[in-house]
Amino acid sequence: MNPIRVVLVDDQSLVRAGITALLSGGDDGEPIEVVGEASGGTAGAALVRRLRPAVVLMDIRMPEGDGIAAVREIRSDPGSGDVAILMLTTFDTDDEVLGAMRAGADGYLLKDTAPEPLRAAVRAAARGEPALSPGVARQVMAHAATAPRPFTHDRLERLTAREREVLGALADGDDNAAVARMLSLSPETVRTYVHRILAKLEAGSRAQLVAIAHRSGLAAPHRRG
Repeated sequence: MNPIRVVLVDDQSLVRAGITALLSGGDDGEPIEVVGEASGGTAGAALVRRLRPAVVLMDIRMPEGDGIAAVREIRSDPGSGDVAILMLTTFDTDDEVLGAMRAGADGYLLKDTAPEPLRAAVRAAARGEPALSPGVARQVMAHAATAPRPFTHDRLERLTAREREVLGALADGDDNAAVARMLSLSPETVRTYVHRILAKLEAGSRAQLVAIAHRSGLAAPHRRG
C-alpha cells in the first residue's frame, strides 16, 4: 500500500519532528509519510508545487510567510487542485478560521488533536473528505447560519436537483459515508457529486460548500434535530 504523501509547514523544528513521528506511528490505517518540510508559508507553497503531495499540514502564524497567504498561493496554482490543505495550529479565532476557509483550506485542526484523530483527519483529507476540529466546525457553521440573507449564488443554477440535495446534505460537515447513508447513495457516488459541485460552484474547499449550503437555505431540509 502506497503511503499518503504529506508536506508539513511549521516554523518550529521540534513541532515538525513531533508531528512527523505522530503521523508515521500507529497501525490504525493507511500509512502516512512526511515527504517534505518547510519553516514558512512561502517555502511551503514552493515545496507543494515541486512535490505534489496528497495533503499539506499548514501552520498559520509563521515569520517566513503566513499560512493563509500560502493557502491562497497553492490554490492559485492549477496543478495543485488535488492537494488537500489542512491548517494545524494553536489559534482558533474567527478571523483565522474563516480566513483559512475562504482562502481554500480543506480543514482546520488544533495542535491539541490526539494522534489517532490527527492521522484519521489526514486520511480523510486524502480521500477528499472534511477535517474540522469539533469547535472549529461549530464556528464555521454558526457563522454561515447567521450570515445576512437572502444569499444568492449565481452558480447555484448550474447544479442539478440531485447535486443541490447533496450540497444541502453537506451542511452538517459530515464525511462522505454519513452523507451517503443520509441520501441512500454509495460513498464513491457522493465523492463524485462533491467534486462536480466544487467545480460548478468554483469553490475552493468543502468548507466553503458548507457555508454556501447554509447561506443559500439548502441546509434546512437536511439539518438534524
